[in-house]
Amino acid sequence: MLDLGDDIVFKTNLPRKLLVDCAVGINEFSVDDASAFQTFKEQISLLPLSEPRQAELALYCVAAKRFHKPVQPKSWFFDAQHGDCMPSEGDIVRLSNQHSDGCFIILEVGESASLVASIDIEVFELTSTKQLVFGQAIKVMHDRMALANSMFQTQPIALVG
Repeated sequence: MLDLGDDIVFKTNLPRKLLVDCAVGINEFSVDDASAFQTFKEQISLLPLSEPRQAELALYCVAAKRFHKPVQPKSWFFDAQHGDCMPSEGDIVRLSNQHSDGCFIILEVGESASLVASIDIEVFELTSTKQLVFGQAIKVMHDRMALANSMFQTQPIALVG
């Protein structure tokens, strides 16, 4: 849990088995957490989500970045993409398989794989029996990702007359 101050405590959506030991109990919201929150919030603000959902997702992202145990990628759930994807923290990527197609935010970048979280309200079907829900994290190899930042950025239009 993250202690946000003013008697506000945020409980992460991560199952206990995926939490590092120091995550159990109350943890103060740190300067690093605030920096990560800002990075995620900037990208999330472009998404078609309500403000409460945006805040919830940003906090899920911070909690996963800070408290998620190191895990191996689970790339077999996703189709390979064409091209080289070199994401940065906060980037939006698209992942797909025979069951689903969805967008994810990069939480933590590794050399060849990154920890990502689902940003779609609808569940992402990994298989006919497994799914990811809004804000849930999974580690995926970069060759499965396609950058999708441009899908959510608006271009300014000037009317000339």
